[in-house]
Amino acid sequence: MNKVPYYTYPAVFYPDGDGWSVEFPDLENCFTSADSLEEALIEAQSILEDCMYFREVQKDEIPEPTDVDTIVPPEGGLVQRVVADMGPTRRAWSKKSVKKTLTVPSWMEEELKKHEDINVSFILQEAIKKELNIKEPSL
Repeated sequence: MNKVPYYTYPAVFYPDGDGWSVEFPDLENCFTSADSLEEALIEAQSILEDCMYFREVQKDEIPEPTDVDTIVPPEGGLVQRVVADMGPTRRAWSKKSVKKTLTVPSWMEEELKKHEDINVSFILQEAIKKELNIKEPSL
């Protein structure tokens, strides 16, 4: 699957009592809400980026977006195209830490306790990069 630089999908914004809800008709389980319309616009972009990132990672189908002019919003609502900028999203998700359980001999743990300034996670990351002869991805 080629990674595109961005996706554009129509979103339906509608008042939901105390705030605004947002749904993407083409994307199941891609929705959000906010206190104001301005916040909903920001949240819509963020959730679309995350939804599309996980679709890519899971190799899910990427549906064609519906023509925004064919969607009728509910009363008091509106339809707006939302753009997901995937470069920054992919970089952010690739840099998220993943917790791993580490086992070391007890004598090593005792030595580590004497050196509180040592960042074991950093040392492990550097050792893995060296061992595998890899660099951090540039997405």
